[in-house]
Amino acid sequence: MFNVPVNAPLRFLSLPSTQSLEAKLRDSSDSELLWDILQKTVKHPVCVKHPPSVKYARCFLSELIKKHEGVHMEPLDELYEALAETLMAKESTQGHRSYLLPSGGSVTLSESTAIISHGTTGLVTWDAALYLAEWAKNPAAFTHRTVLELGSGADHTGLAICNMCRPRAYIFSDCHSRVLEQLQGIVLLNGLSLEADITTNLDSPRVTVAQLDWDVVTVHQLSAFQPDVVIAADVLYCLEAIVSLVRVLRRLAACREHKRAPEVYMAFTVRNPERCQLFTTELGRARIRWEAEAHHDQKLFPEGKHLEMAMLNLTL
Repeated sequence: MFNVPVNAPLRFLSLPSTQSLEAKLRDSSDSELLWDILQKTVKHPVCVKHPPSVKYARCFLSELIKKHEGVHMEPLDELYEALAETLMAKESTQGHRSYLLPSGGSVTLSESTAIISHGTTGLVTWDAALYLAEWAKNPAAFTHRTVLELGSGADHTGLAICNMCRPRAYIFSDCHSRVLEQLQGIVLLNGLSLEADITTNLDSPRVTVAQLDWDVVTVHQLSAFQPDVVIAADVLYCLEAIVSLVRVLRRLAACREHKRAPEVYMAFTVRNPERCQLFTTELGRARIRWEAEAHHDQKLFPEGKHLEMAMLNLTL
């Protein structure tokens, strides 16, 4: 079956070049290829159940129709009917993104269509979260372990790890009440149960959504999580956040007592080299050692591959 051209309603589908798609359309003697594309995107069961934003679906279908008409193929009624449905649909401030994972499962996110919403950037997925999730394809760091995620946000990374890596427990954390509310909904949307739910599947990790304010959280509160692994993605967005993050890492180091300190992995997009330098400088002041993880090229997800990514392994 043809892997359809999408960074589209289903984000997990591979994106061949425009030339590749047009060539395949020209070589196709009928509308079977277009029908196949529809079935793998806007008509896919996951996409029907959890539709993307109306604007996104409309743009995708409009572009597909342009390619279709450009090679003078016989019209496909279903393609125009699908576009008509999006033209009549009501716009929403929320949309879904769905990703197919190597394990065969899928992750669906409910996101705000605005980059900044409800006073936070935590309601959308950022590129470093995808990068970290791709790195987690190798599950050794997470299997049968307790994972604490700092600044979970949307959260693609945690859902992917819960699906692919079988951790013992996973703690999503954030400080913003709206993000926490959305996280709870996304956890349930993806078939996971929150720890308080007595119907929790014993084969699934124990999942907790916790409020964690980096500026006020105490060593005692962090100790209660008992994490084996701590992760974060794209949290170096300003000076204040960097200082607060390093403060939390110092408190996590103080939790270990006679237990081994947790492994820490931080992924981020290198948008501002000075900010990255500030982070490593602050780590040095806190006597937290770090080393860069080798760049991976998993390419499971299509977004942001032109951006420079980095991931650090910290020793508390």
